[in-house]
Amino acid sequence: MALRIVASRPDPAIVTLPWSVPLEEWGEPWVLPLPRGLSRHVVRIVRLHDRVYAVKETVEEIAFREYRLLRDLQRLGLPAVVPQGVVTGRVDADGEELPSALLTEHLRFSLPYRSLFSHGLSHDSLPSLVDALVVLLVRLHLADFFWGDVSLSNVLFRRSAGGFAAYLVDAETGELRPTLSRQMREYDVTIATENVFAELLDLQASESLSQHVQAHDLVVMLEQRYAALWDELTGEEEFSSDEMWRIERRIEKLNDLGFDVDELDIITDFDGDQVRIQPKVVEAGHHQRELQGLTGLHVEDAQARRLLNDIASYTAHYNLGREDRHLVASRWLDQVYEPVIAMIPGDATGKLEPAEVFHEVLQHRWFLAEQAGHDIDTFDAAADYIDTVLRTKPDEAITSAPATVTPDA
Repeated sequence: MALRIVASRPDPAIVTLPWSVPLEEWGEPWVLPLPRGLSRHVVRIVRLHDRVYAVKETVEEIAFREYRLLRDLQRLGLPAVVPQGVVTGRVDADGEELPSALLTEHLRFSLPYRSLFSHGLSHDSLPSLVDALVVLLVRLHLADFFWGDVSLSNVLFRRSAGGFAAYLVDAETGELRPTLSRQMREYDVTIATENVFAELLDLQASESLSQHVQAHDLVVMLEQRYAALWDELTGEEEFSSDEMWRIERRIEKLNDLGFDVDELDIITDFDGDQVRIQPKVVEAGHHQRELQGLTGLHVEDAQARRLLNDIASYTAHYNLGREDRHLVASRWLDQVYEPVIAMIPGDATGKLEPAEVFHEVLQHRWFLAEQAGHDIDTFDAAADYIDTVLRTKPDEAITSAPATVTPDA
């Protein structure tokens, strides 16, 4: 049987991986000891030169289905791991068939939920994890994606301005539909509550989570926050014709949540006395797009909002309100953001993403100012943060490539 590789972004080095060996037996020099989430399949994280992949063994039909579905999610701009390819036709040294494999790009600075707790995450951060999962689920449902197996285990988390952003990592049970019914959305939410409840109890059983955490309360919160966000993004609102300002207020509120409204359905009654509005096209990443347009930085949406706030503070401090906003943002980038990021020592670049470091520097500056009773210079705060906080954090990314090895080593 001939080895076959189908890849969206061909990497010739993929051929050099030991495909004739069962994935669970892979080791050095390919496999990296990075944390992996729980999976019903064998999964390994491998490095090929300067690129890192997750490899999952599965059935050929399922591998191709998930590969194509992840590509669809990528085209739709939804938060999911990026598919790299599918490998079929594997056989071992005795000619016995081996499972097919799905390759996805490793998501930098991401961790499974269990690793977050092993990295010192406190139970106080659980609501932020739940919120991240809720936002992910709502975004997928807005795109008419049925997940079918919502859980913390099927998500990777990245830090985002003190909170988290969630990325779908397992789409095996998913399906993009022409329209997603209310019953299918409710089924996904039910599965989410059941799985998250079990995962929290499992964390408590392994003593990774405080016994004081009420798992039931958290899954109730999950249901409530999903319903509230869905209603905010899709619900109808009715008001009189002399309250047209409420249209702008609705849009601003959705913007504050990080969503853009590209289309509104506005209906008036026969006499024009009553107006009914409903968002028709809601797109996530409002702050991301605004920051990227001003500075070219591409970060998580909550991080983008934090950076935009700092640009606004910078504008006010230097009385630049009449200047072109793009020029002010460029000046802030050159004089504030990039110099702070340049202060991060080489051996600490794998701790946090640059935008998250900048967010934490701003938080640290506020903390120092409160202690001192006066304002603290941003660069002084950054130096203190790097020495006293950043250096103590565990690495959450791969920072440098190892020595080149040959496949036969």
